[in-house]
Amino acid sequence: MQRLHVIGRKNHGKTTLVSELIVRLTELGYRVGAIKHTHHDHELDTPGKDSHRHRTSGAACVGILSPQLNACFWKDETARDDERYAAFAVMFANCDLVIVEGDSQTGADKIEVWRQAQGDAPLKAADPTILAIVTDDVATDPSHSKLARSPIDELIDWIVNRYLRS
Repeated sequence: MQRLHVIGRKNHGKTTLVSELIVRLTELGYRVGAIKHTHHDHELDTPGKDSHRHRTSGAACVGILSPQLNACFWKDETARDDERYAAFAVMFANCDLVIVEGDSQTGADKIEVWRQAQGDAPLKAADPTILAIVTDDVATDPSHSKLARSPIDELIDWIVNRYLRS
């Protein structure tokens, strides 16, 4: 599963950027998957519903099949997130690229969306594994690789050339 993580601090535009990337890459004919990584511990299933009752009764894995949408819930106690992505590989096998929103600790490729107006320094200043900063602002360190946030064409070309051209 080929994946690219879009990371950044809160309110720097990660979700907006990920959504735009999905739209544009899909328009270009690519199959794009998406994963939202969160460090918050919250219930993904609906308490009181049958699937939730099955899981809390002890089922190791619970699936939901509906006419339009499928889901699967399981408790994953794998220590590292990078190992946990492997569990999704089968479901994302037909995707050309999977864009993950979040997970700054990953060993996979990551880019950072950054807006100077938010007042925070780029994460890249302390994390050299970030490939590039996506911004329309002047980066605090000119040695950081930078990709224009808008228009999005430069970023799309970078992604296509790096991940989608064989």
